[in-house]
Amino acid sequence: MHYDVLVVGSGLSGMRAALAVQAAGGVSCAVVSMVYPIRSHSVAAQGGINAALNNVEEVENDTWERHAYDTVKGSDFLADQHAVTILTKEAIPRVYEMERWGTPFSRFDSGRIAQRPFGGAGYPRTCYAEDRTGHNLLHTLFQQCIRRSVTFLDERFTLAIAMEEGRFCGIVALNLKTGSIETLSATALILATGGAGRVYAQSTNALINTGSGVAMAYRAGIPVKDMEFVQFHPTTLYGTNILITEGARGEGGYLLNRNGERFMQRYAPTAMELAPRDIVARSMVTEIREGRGIEDAYLHLDLTHLGAQRILERLPGIHEIALHFAGVDITKAPMPVQPGQHYTMGGIDCNEKGETPISGVYACGECACVSVHGANRLGGNSLLETVVFGKIAGEHAASFAGSARRPAASAALAVAKAAGEDALAALAARHGGTRPGRLYDELRRVMTDDVGVYRDGQGLRRAVDRIAVLREEFRGIGLAASGRIFNLELVTALELDGMLELAAVMAAGALRREESRGSHARTDFPARDDVAWLHHTVAAATPDGPAFSAKPVDISIWQPEARHY
Repeated sequence: MHYDVLVVGSGLSGMRAALAVQAAGGVSCAVVSMVYPIRSHSVAAQGGINAALNNVEEVENDTWERHAYDTVKGSDFLADQHAVTILTKEAIPRVYEMERWGTPFSRFDSGRIAQRPFGGAGYPRTCYAEDRTGHNLLHTLFQQCIRRSVTFLDERFTLAIAMEEGRFCGIVALNLKTGSIETLSATALILATGGAGRVYAQSTNALINTGSGVAMAYRAGIPVKDMEFVQFHPTTLYGTNILITEGARGEGGYLLNRNGERFMQRYAPTAMELAPRDIVARSMVTEIREGRGIEDAYLHLDLTHLGAQRILERLPGIHEIALHFAGVDITKAPMPVQPGQHYTMGGIDCNEKGETPISGVYACGECACVSVHGANRLGGNSLLETVVFGKIAGEHAASFAGSARRPAASAALAVAKAAGEDALAALAARHGGTRPGRLYDELRRVMTDDVGVYRDGQGLRRAVDRIAVLREEFRGIGLAASGRIFNLELVTALELDGMLELAAVMAAGALRREESRGSHARTDFPARDDVAWLHHTVAAATPDGPAFSAKPVDISIWQPEARHY
């Protein structure tokens, strides 16, 4: 099979990229997805999408420039500022585009798209569709893809990127429905495979968010950037780590400790519960560690004072989640919450066009690091990034594919397919040894314990060493069944290989960065150090592990300053 442009990943960024390729005309495009498109993890996003629409009548004069400044400040000044201005300028037309394509946004009485406050924002600029914003956006884009006859190749697990003479020429994928390995040649590739949250035990992420696309790019010679920066969402449901949207605090929810105190007064007296996520998550962990948690494990998020009508109108999904998964009616009682891994700020190194160092290969969405989030992402900016940079990557990939020479029938694809066949056969032949599930669980425990909200040199060195041992143990894993058709243990093994590689980069990068910035909080280096560490961390794969280097941060508009909320 040949397509001018291949998109790997069918979430918001992947589908928006595919629509941009289709709109360019004259080039063929297909979306390769591990799951049916509307099962992509974008569907789980709840709270909203940011844009300076100025729809709140009581608060005027929000601008894309103010949105940009809030984003840069929230990033702890590690975001590239020119890329951030692209994000915030494009926010307004992209949100209106989604509205006109059919997204049923919530409305004010005036008929305008409703907006609410989110953490780290100086204005209520988060547009929402109740508390199911990602769900509504994803279905809207899927409907537009169907309308425009976008080709979807579902239930394929992409194994490798094929390169010939330094040029991209195609991908190799396992068809989960047939068990066969397929080769797809292409002129351009857009990676839109999502984040790597499942390397942590306590995560809001779907099971498919294992970073497999990032690992695949890393192995193909594309560097990854800022992988030590991992966001922990302050409010996940205790016991399950299901996301409890920041919109719950945006609507006026209170965080309470065991004494009934709104403890954020101690940490962010002005912003309170709407401080940036890194600050709120650390504050919650501190409360629990200092003995003010409930059962020494969680805190309360109280919405009861908002009244049942407002809760059921604006947060119906959260009401349902708390009722079914915690047995709590949030119109009558507070719900138990704890921080959990939520987002990967780092990813495939690319510029604001989505271009990676390999010609013809692009990246967008959570798998990419443009970087518009820096050391800490503001809530509402991830959905925005998908539709802004998905469109941009799609346009540039289409332009490249339209003007570049189509790759000939490639020996590299045949070699990559043979390598894939050999690897799968070797896995299928091993029935003894360690099952991949045990290593999977151990890796996630190590990352949660030692590369979590708070970090220190001793724990990070322990994580680096333990991950190295797990990578050695991985060589001896065995499977219960040798078949390939929907063999989910086989898929777990394939994902685990990449997870171990990315976890090694995350832990080593965190050990290397001897400062605290945004989500990266070192108790042994508690201050931000702009002299030594105001740069991006770039990691390239080598036989001896990640080779680290530094890349300058664009601070051409705002100079770094202390963050106060």
